[in-house]
Amino acid sequence: MDSRERFIEVMKFNKDARAVKWEFGYWGKTIKNWYSQGLEEKKYPKIPIDITTFQASLYTTAWITEWRNKGSKEGEKIELPNGIGVWGGGTYWPNQGFPLDNDVANFFNFDKSTILVKIEQLLYPKFDIKILGEDEEKLTYIDIDGVERIYLKDEATIPTSMKWPITDWDSWKKIKEERVNTDNIKARFPENWDELVKDYKGRDYPLALGGYPLGIFGTLVHLIGYENLFYYYYDKPKLIKDILNNFTDLWIALWEEILSQIDVDCVHIWEDVSTGTASMVSPATFKEFMTPYYKKLTSFLKSKGVDIILLDTDGDCNELIPLFMEAGITGLYPMEASAGMDVLSARKKYPDLQIMGGIPKSRIPLGKAEIDKLLEPIAELLKYGGYIPYGDHLIPPEVPWEDFKYYRDKLNKLIDKNGKI
Repeated sequence: MDSRERFIEVMKFNKDARAVKWEFGYWGKTIKNWYSQGLEEKKYPKIPIDITTFQASLYTTAWITEWRNKGSKEGEKIELPNGIGVWGGGTYWPNQGFPLDNDVANFFNFDKSTILVKIEQLLYPKFDIKILGEDEEKLTYIDIDGVERIYLKDEATIPTSMKWPITDWDSWKKIKEERVNTDNIKARFPENWDELVKDYKGRDYPLALGGYPLGIFGTLVHLIGYENLFYYYYDKPKLIKDILNNFTDLWIALWEEILSQIDVDCVHIWEDVSTGTASMVSPATFKEFMTPYYKKLTSFLKSKGVDIILLDTDGDCNELIPLFMEAGITGLYPMEASAGMDVLSARKKYPDLQIMGGIPKSRIPLGKAEIDKLLEPIAELLKYGGYIPYGDHLIPPEVPWEDFKYYRDKLNKLIDKNGKI
């Protein structure tokens, strides 16, 4: 089976299909450490420099700041910022301006990454990028989603949002009229769409819709801000519902046009609605402000034959799993063990839930005996199907290359042992 076929069979709980070999990803500093510790550098992760879709290009302006300031030319190597993510195949690409790893994937013979359909799925047209200020320590700018952000160069992680474009009904009405409507669906397609369709139809990799920052909670967070959103649930519920109605209508209209031309294998929804200890929203808030819109989307998708609907939320989402499933979500990742997520227990409690991730990354550098121990429940879980094992978020710089090799070699052997095809 190719990577696409394997992904589909695993998600269908075909117990004979070996699990897909992916990792969630790695921090930039991790990859740079590994190159100095023995990983052969054949194809250095390439940071995209072009602004294309929201999914692909949010934060790109920050990642290429130093490269741009040096007057570098297209094609020249951009050193990985320590705090950038490097995707390992376990989500989808392109995504957040992060590069896609090649050298680790080739070393361990990973499967091909899921690819995101190249369509503008959030705001159209985008906001213009504006540099508001820059010095040796930071860059302040307005990103393509209209959010004012600060990028700290030494820290070099995802920029911090400071101001958001939706602050009241008037600001939302302006955005809705100018950038969120179904009258210009065709304009959201790239000029080379016909070429992409040919590639998509002949693919050997999974193809996805959705992606960061599309979500019933996540999109609101991006355009309103976490703290503001929590107040708005109580102070401005009609505004929240109007925003969600318009975005879900937009996504359904857009996806219907896409699905009339190609088929896709899955949809990814980004939320990050959990903290390290619990959900950020109550079950009552979830049922009022999330469930109806999930059902609207998932019912449409399943009517079109798309029955793999994966949701990305970090933290402890134990109390949310039944709510997600009731709303039509079919799978969750990265299932952070460090936040209390036990993937084997989740499988036994929710036998139909598709799961990705769940391996405690923080325990990998603790030595071979600890790695052997942490993989014991993974070996058991693989027998059930519907599971793709990998680290429960980006692999941190504290994990040496030798420890990662031992962990990944053993995990690959478990995967191969369990799969017959």
